[in-house]
Amino acid sequence: MAGPRNIQANTAPRRLLALVGLCLTFAIFCLPAAAQPKPNVLFIAVDDLNHWVGHLAGHPNALTPNIDRLAARGVSFTRAYCSAPLCNPSRVSLMTGINPARSGVYGNMEKLRTHLPDAVTLPQYFRDHGYIAEGGGKIYHGRDAYDEDSWDQYFSANSAKRPRTPRPKNAPPDMWVNWGPTPLQDADMFDAQIADQVIAELGKTHEKPFFIAYGLTKPHMPWVVPEKYFDLHPLDSIALPPVIDDDLADIPPFGRKLAAEVYDPSGAKNFAHPGGDHASVLKYNQWKRAVQAYLATISFADAQIGRVLDALDRSPQADSTIVVLWGDHGWHLGQKEHWRKHALWEASTRTTLVIALPKDSPAATSTIATQRGAQCDRVVSLIDLYPTLLELAGLPPRRGLDGQSIAPLLEDPSLPWKRPALTTYGENNHSLRSSRYRYIRYQDETEELYDHLSDPNEWNNLADQNPTAEHRAVIEELAEHLPSENKPQVTYKQQ
Repeated sequence: MAGPRNIQANTAPRRLLALVGLCLTFAIFCLPAAAQPKPNVLFIAVDDLNHWVGHLAGHPNALTPNIDRLAARGVSFTRAYCSAPLCNPSRVSLMTGINPARSGVYGNMEKLRTHLPDAVTLPQYFRDHGYIAEGGGKIYHGRDAYDEDSWDQYFSANSAKRPRTPRPKNAPPDMWVNWGPTPLQDADMFDAQIADQVIAELGKTHEKPFFIAYGLTKPHMPWVVPEKYFDLHPLDSIALPPVIDDDLADIPPFGRKLAAEVYDPSGAKNFAHPGGDHASVLKYNQWKRAVQAYLATISFADAQIGRVLDALDRSPQADSTIVVLWGDHGWHLGQKEHWRKHALWEASTRTTLVIALPKDSPAATSTIATQRGAQCDRVVSLIDLYPTLLELAGLPPRRGLDGQSIAPLLEDPSLPWKRPALTTYGENNHSLRSSRYRYIRYQDETEELYDHLSDPNEWNNLADQNPTAEHRAVIEELAEHLPSENKPQVTYKQQ
């Protein structure tokens, strides 16, 4: 009988230790998210970047190896859409999580803090939860770039040179021109100098987790970058986007107005060249040169992004930083007889969006890790980034946001996702993009409907004249997602 008693006496401390260990393990796993290490965020904004990047096959001549390698280690959203097809309203909506119809920020003249004085911006929310928030370049638009509540530090590039816009060969003086090579070097350019600042910050030791924003001004016009980027895209190899004659024949008058003009709802810059930009480009045979210049400018931006990604990879934060890259809206290059943004069609609303999670992120589960390099074809909006980044960083969710977290799509890109993407351009002008259809309703209640299953270029307006009962049912279903609130448009004088 002594034997068993000795065994019990010897195993009791072991059981006690095991029980203590189990309790400690349970306690660790039950710690709130705030007690876990917080991931850093590298937030890369690319001005006027549509979906002409290599991994999306948006254009056969696109060369973006650095954006593509980021996509290879994250998830690329192949159907990402802006909240507004213009810089200021797109960025304000993304950074505040409030859509343009609710904020009244429709154009480039409205000021963030005038229209939304109590808004908590995305970097501001990270600051409020223990992060240092730094940025540089174009994150907000214009004079709102340095929003005091958003940043601990904002970088400058005082030595950047402004390249002179060259006149393309054979372009007459009255030709609309904003493209051509410059003899300047990368180091002279604004985006490169802001990249230098970001690279320096990434090389430092940080006592707090960081939210670092790098905002590129390219490929926004002027498309003037060092000549080596034009050499990457020989003119004789340039493919033009697919178009048809008389594409605007079935478009309502307000849609044709958007195609012909550079239209800013707030009155900042409303003008039109005779016959529209497209007529001018065709008249002077500049279409291929313009496409070449846009592609070259994208390649320049990609090179600067590559420098920043290389710096992150060299840094101690490489395995603990979420990287998100986005373009603020799309860009037309002749599709629907239109150039620039300023419209509600596919080319002006679709953009590039990539999210790459680090190894040490609380959200980077083994399941998500298997999705490296995945492409998600679910329709998402840039306004979804605010709640998404909060969830990925393990921060408390915030009420009052119009977006919806797309973090579940990082784990399962094929997850059912029925919410259409809303794009607004001026008071009561809206577009809704579902997985199959685009529905546009203008302020005068005229409509457009496109079936992307059979018409990916949006050449056939199914809402013109007498839509079928099937198409009317589609319109009614999508119209349920139109905003119930439309703030009045404020018009400003040009400054």
